Amino acid sequence: MFQHSSFPVLMIYGTDVGDHGAQTLTQIAKELDTLGHRVETSHTADDALSFVTSSPSFGAVILDWSLDAHEDEHPASAMLRELHVRTPDVPVFLVVRSSDADQVPTPVSEMVREYVILFEDTPAMIAGRIDFAWRCYTDSLLPPFFEGLLNFAHSHEYSWHTPGHSGGAAFRASPIGNAFFDFYGEELFRTDLSVSVGELGSLLDHSGVVGDAERNAARVFGADQTYFVLNGTSTSNQIVAHSCVTAGDFILVDRNCHKSLNYATTITDAIPVYLVPSRNGYGIIGPIPRTQLAHAHVETLVRDNPLGAQARQPEPVYAVVTNSTYDGLCYRADQVIDELGVSTPRIHFDEAWFAYARFHPLYAHRFAMTERDATPADPTIFATQSTHKLLAAFSQGSMIHVRSSNRAPVSPSRFNEAYMMHGSTSPFYPMIACLDVATAMMDDDRGRVLMDAAIREAIHFRQRLVSLAGEFAPAPLERDRWFFGVWQPRTVRDPDTGETRDFVDASTDLLANVPSCWVLAANEPWHGFGDLGDDYCMLDPIKVTLTTPGVDAAGVLAEVGIPAAIVTRFLDGERIEVEKTGDYTILFLFALGTTRAKWGTLVEALLSFKRAYDTDVLVSEAMPELDAEFPGRYGSMTLRALCDEMHRQITESGVTGLLDEAFSEVPTPVTSPGESYRRLVRGESEMVPVSRMAQRAVSVMVVPYPPGIPVLMPGEDAGAQTGPVLRFLMALQSFDQKFPGFSHDIHGVERDEQGIFSIECLTSPPKG
Repeated sequence: MFQHSSFPVLMIYGTDVGDHGAQTLTQIAKELDTLGHRVETSHTADDALSFVTSSPSFGAVILDWSLDAHEDEHPASAMLRELHVRTPDVPVFLVVRSSDADQVPTPVSEMVREYVILFEDTPAMIAGRIDFAWRCYTDSLLPPFFEGLLNFAHSHEYSWHTPGHSGGAAFRASPIGNAFFDFYGEELFRTDLSVSVGELGSLLDHSGVVGDAERNAARVFGADQTYFVLNGTSTSNQIVAHSCVTAGDFILVDRNCHKSLNYATTITDAIPVYLVPSRNGYGIIGPIPRTQLAHAHVETLVRDNPLGAQARQPEPVYAVVTNSTYDGLCYRADQVIDELGVSTPRIHFDEAWFAYARFHPLYAHRFAMTERDATPADPTIFATQSTHKLLAAFSQGSMIHVRSSNRAPVSPSRFNEAYMMHGSTSPFYPMIACLDVATAMMDDDRGRVLMDAAIREAIHFRQRLVSLAGEFAPAPLERDRWFFGVWQPRTVRDPDTGETRDFVDASTDLLANVPSCWVLAANEPWHGFGDLGDDYCMLDPIKVTLTTPGVDAAGVLAEVGIPAAIVTRFLDGERIEVEKTGDYTILFLFALGTTRAKWGTLVEALLSFKRAYDTDVLVSEAMPELDAEFPGRYGSMTLRALCDEMHRQITESGVTGLLDEAFSEVPTPVTSPGESYRRLVRGESEMVPVSRMAQRAVSVMVVPYPPGIPVLMPGEDAGAQTGPVLRFLMALQSFDQKFPGFSHDIHGVERDEQGIFSIECLTSPPKG
């Protein structure tokens, strides 16, 4: 089924095996080569351990029990333990002498498939046994859809159906097409198939091996039903909303939601009622306070909504909450369900950035499909997850998970109507396969091992930065004492001993396994959110926010600052791409497979920036691409001078405080998003400069990045010219005009050649 090269055989033996033993093992390797296997050989325990930890994709392991003794633990035992943690089912053949077989400890023998007693069987016989075990093991790895796809691809059929490239043949008929074919490889094109291939089932009716794969994913992710979605969680969100909401329904919407959910309010013509999240001085969006989830507060929001007269019924039919947030803040999901479930029969958790939560105990109770005792009052729970974001899948690979309740049961056939409205009738089969494989990677203990490695690397990176900051703190010159900060607790408490330690001194085991180390305790200065309640919100360690000098979590601006946009631009020149940049924050994501070498390179780049800043290097030297793009603007300045000028602009414009004001209160809706869109399509709108937008209702969503949430929704009134929203947008316009190359990404804003912002606004009153 698999190519032998994908799963080599690892052979580990030391000098103690003797000349005759080495010759026999060499002959076994030759026999395996004849059978098509690639054999990797190691002669020391350390080298073998490096093999296993860096790439656990071995189809079988031949391990010599007589490896040189180790002072703490027998090396073969250590190797078996590591293999068992990373790949518990890989077949291990333990090489022993007849006299030693009875001396192998029972725990070791339980991790071994077979003993190889040298000279008792021929090398060909032993190789045959290994080959059989290899095939059994590699076949067992295949999840349902990927297995069916491989079987079909290996049948080498002639294609008389779509897609028109016919397994890649069409590309090979052209020079540039052939280059494209060679770049991606034949297997990709042979598995890009048509829905005409009946034996692979159908994504649209969830039949055959596709349905088997989705049901397997439901088991692994803890859902009643799971649906694969091939055009991202943007579409997954709209499918869920469209399955629950109709025109005139009240819905509860986290104002910190992805714009796809805001578009869902337009498509469904719902009446959104917003739950407003907290925000700290860095501009980081926090959780929705629990007080806003209370039934009495929801009733007030619904009753006071200006569009209430258009509502079909007085109770919300659906609620959506972002979990975790972009910056890694995750709720106690069970608390959110208990609170919001009083007000609505359906709760949707947008977990685009949180698909991995089920697979590590650090995140217990913090994800939508968390285990809980069902009651008749329970709402139905939906989770939408971008499998591609932080698990292993192609971009746009997503899943919808459903846990249906008696209160609002989900009919698969009815839900599938919404699914088919948004799904393609020409699905990309390799993407279905990657979702199937991503599921298999997280099954059983595999997910725990992968997530634990990512969490530990993130912890090591965090502690390294704190350690470096401590090293720079006593520098002779005050101006050189700065370094990047990390947004995280300053100290942690060991619940077993009651001892409190500085974060940098805490053990990795403590930080990787004890959730209370990451919980946002009441009124702690580091997070800046005040009192969020006990155990309500936790920081995800794999989402690392660096802070730059200039402001603190309370929003107090410093005299000297280093705007994060400059650091990000510098890192881009080092070919390091960040996830998100705020005024004084930079977000890095530690996905599966992040290595110490990778984050070590990042640390070196940050140190390079510090050296360039401290030694007054010219911008033309530190960021030559910026100087080349805007000649004459920055080249004569030093990096420090640019930071000073930009920090002064941020301080004098008050943009940090305006951001908080602009997002803290929801603007007044004049029309629903759906009505606003209808009027936009009819041409009942016009472009209006931001400087003249007072009291105008916008016809498009206005979304600054970051934070990537709407400052204005379609149909909302922009408010007074002196109000926070328009002053905030004017401050961004002034910044972008002054600092070319650092302009903000604002969805819904058009710029002219002078950098003047304009936004499409409604021209006529609502039709009665």
